[in-house]
Amino acid sequence: SFLILILLYSQVQIAVLVNSWYKDFYNLLQNSKDYHDNSLEGIEKLYHYLISIKYITSGFQGEASFAVIVIPYIPIIAFTNWFTKLYALKWRQAMTFYYLPKWKRVENDIEGSSQRIQEDCFLWAKLLESLGLQFMRAIMMLIGFLPVLWTLSESVSIPFLGQQAGSLVWSSLLISLGGIFISFFVGWKLPGLHYNNQRVEAAFRKELVLAEDNKKNYAAEETIFSLFTGIRFNYKKLYLHYTYFDLWSSLYGQVMIIFPYVIVAPNLFTGLIQMGILIQISNAFGRVHDSFSVILDNWTSITELKSIWKRLHEFERAIKI
Repeated sequence: SFLILILLYSQVQIAVLVNSWYKDFYNLLQNSKDYHDNSLEGIEKLYHYLISIKYITSGFQGEASFAVIVIPYIPIIAFTNWFTKLYALKWRQAMTFYYLPKWKRVENDIEGSSQRIQEDCFLWAKLLESLGLQFMRAIMMLIGFLPVLWTLSESVSIPFLGQQAGSLVWSSLLISLGGIFISFFVGWKLPGLHYNNQRVEAAFRKELVLAEDNKKNYAAEETIFSLFTGIRFNYKKLYLHYTYFDLWSSLYGQVMIIFPYVIVAPNLFTGLIQMGILIQISNAFGRVHDSFSVILDNWTSITELKSIWKRLHEFERAIKI
């Protein structure tokens, strides 16, 4: 866990450096007309910001290019993803061999017990791998970018908040909390539908497994049709509720693309900021907002995880853990 935190913190620090790089690079593009009389100098500066390795050859002095900043990011990302998958696999192994001996000592049959040991443990570890990594990355992003966004708030005046300290941070927080609040009601029924799905799928799968050894007494067409009717009915309800949620999620996502420009871009035309600051604010705002909205962005996975948690706790009570 500590190693994963260190890796995520390294990624965030690189993202903060890239955000700082945006300011000078986009200011250079905005002021490109100043180099019309000496285009060679302008092109040289352009490539210095993009691919120069002078920062390394000069003993890490001066300004780092984009290439120098992001090249370490690539192996860090790959190693983090690989190591996190191993971490989740180890978690699944621990859960499986914790449940197994206790389940074997229970005489009464437990509904879907094989599924709960095999599939639910697998899905629990898999979802925690994904969600855990995203939540920890979100926390690290907040640690890295909240000070940046708070400082950038001093450069702008935004509607309703003016030049209040941390105005960009408060704007991001308010719109994210509003999105989560609405999503909670739009997706209210999703966890229960996921839980029902696992039950009907388990019954269908059990009938097929029993039929592997005894096709004469199991998997009759009437039985299979009845079980699949339950699956079809539940999935139709699930898809319907996901349609409502997807409509809201898509609308919210499109609004958030333009929101930082709506509140900050007027400062570009009044001369308070240059293009570099606007892009820097947009990037930092997006990072902070994405961190605040990690629950909204992963609502589907969270509802699935909640249903798995419920099934595993039922299983634990049945085997008296």
